[in-house]
Amino acid sequence: MIKGFSHKTIEALGYYVYVYSDPDTRRPFYVGKGKGNRVFNHMDDQSENEKVRKINDIKARGKEPNIEILAHGLDEETAFKVEAAAIDLIGIENLTNRQRGHESSVYGKIEVSTLDARYSHEELDPNDVTDNIMFIRINKLYRNDMTPLELYEATRGYWKVNIEQARKVDYVLSVYDGMVLEAYAPAEWLPAKATFMERKDSRDAEGVADRYEFVGRIADVPVRKKYVDKSASLFFPPGNANPIKYVWGKK
Repeated sequence: MIKGFSHKTIEALGYYVYVYSDPDTRRPFYVGKGKGNRVFNHMDDQSENEKVRKINDIKARGKEPNIEILAHGLDEETAFKVEAAAIDLIGIENLTNRQRGHESSVYGKIEVSTLDARYSHEELDPNDVTDNIMFIRINKLYRNDMTPLELYEATRGYWKVNIEQARKVDYVLSVYDGMVLEAYAPAEWLPAKATFMERKDSRDAEGVADRYEFVGRIADVPVRKKYVDKSASLFFPPGNANPIKYVWGKK
């Protein structure tokens, strides 16, 4: 296997997306993006991680990983999107990548009806809000391929809230990128980590002393029809970074 590209090849490649595969099973185990000779750098990586362990295991068999360029001649933004799509297609659980692709929550694998709702949703009119609502933006936690349980857990904790106000809320609306993803009827608000969560970051006990979580259920169908798959952008002025927003209904 070559150890680097020629200067002419580097000029022609631009940004590219590459795949490392096991030479015996042909199964991909790492997807990356880069330019120049980035694709070869992993062969000399001395870090302590699963990718390096896999490469060293292959070397111990007297072989080298298969290295393939999936796409080239790209600009950097397109390379990010192709990388995210490749990771989503193979499945992060089948790779040694530590993270899903850049902006994969925006451009990665997504079910067609969810994608259509994201781009064609109608605006939620403030005058139509007849319930006491808490919007919770989960932009940093969201993934396109979340299960209903994962979405619920990402929404229900852990948040800095005014607990007296929170307990007056009828419904919690989970929001990503301005769109309402789901509506929950909270049964109770509790101190953070009062209940078990599956999600990995919930196991970190640091920094949650002044935060809360709720337990509840998915709202009834009439409530979901009123709020879910609608844009909540009118409720969040530009520059507002607070993930929590209360709206008191006009009943």
